[in-house]
Amino acid sequence: MDPRGGSSTVGGVSQTDQPRPRRRRRPLRWAAGFLVLVAVAGYFVVQRASNGGGGAPYCTASVNAMGGGKGGKGRHYEMTPEQAANAATIAAVGVSKGMPDRAVTIALATAMQESALRNLDHGDRDSLGLFQQRPSQGWGTPAQIMDPVYSAGIFYERLAEVKGYSRLPLTVAAQKVQLSAFPQAYAKHEPDATVLTTAFTGGGHLECAGPAPAQAGDPAEVRAELSRLIGKSGPHTMPAEPAGTAGAAEVTLVAKGDGGEAAVRSGQVLSQWAVANSRELGITRVSYVSGAWIAGEDGGDWQRTGGTGAKAGAGDPLDAGPGRIRIFLRA
Repeated sequence: MDPRGGSSTVGGVSQTDQPRPRRRRRPLRWAAGFLVLVAVAGYFVVQRASNGGGGAPYCTASVNAMGGGKGGKGRHYEMTPEQAANAATIAAVGVSKGMPDRAVTIALATAMQESALRNLDHGDRDSLGLFQQRPSQGWGTPAQIMDPVYSAGIFYERLAEVKGYSRLPLTVAAQKVQLSAFPQAYAKHEPDATVLTTAFTGGGHLECAGPAPAQAGDPAEVRAELSRLIGKSGPHTMPAEPAGTAGAAEVTLVAKGDGGEAAVRSGQVLSQWAVANSRELGITRVSYVSGAWIAGEDGGDWQRTGGTGAKAGAGDPLDAGPGRIRIFLRA
């Protein structure tokens, strides 16, 4: 505008009519967006680390001994409680059927590709469940396929029919069962599936952080689920028990006879299964061997017990003891 109140002109063209150059604000907007992302990420990190595990729930499968602490995780794989529960079920079914670790890894990698370890009620054509099995192709009824114990079981049955599957590349073994249109897609999941197998069957562990379950647990429900996993011929049994200690109901598994390697492997996978299913089943503590996992405490880590230190509690009445798994539920 002209300081005298009129429009100034250049070459007969009003200055107010000339287009003004647009300001370039994109770098500033990008910087602002980046700062927002950093703030959001920082918020979730703080949520995980604060409130004694009271932030957003998540689970981590790690390749190292129980009670090693977060600094010693080494190789690990992070997932939601839903994914952890499904992965633990797949592993437990494999162990209960006497399948080797290689079979468990093949099953987990297959489910990671087919459903991202989620029990999907939809898929390509009539595909359903963790393994995207099709009722029309003889895998079972929709209700059966949507049952993770059943779907994992029938996957292992068909895998066992593949001659020399344990010596085949994972993609080949999985494809002989699944008949997928994209068989090479299974390969990318093998490293993570191996970590999960190690965590569930030995040489590792599963930790789940987040708030302790608010709902009461039902011992009858937990016993029923465990019975489906271990079967009648498994290396563990569940004696009838009264209500547990310290205001919590309890379910205990005891190794049969002298236990042996099968009982050790079974005890490992069942104790990790209990941790993975803690939120759904109202489980507040799992005691196994010389360690304990307590919901909502210690950032979701397993803690050593029966030794030295503040958490050790030698003679703790809640410790497991040899050949036993003790699962405590909110009363």
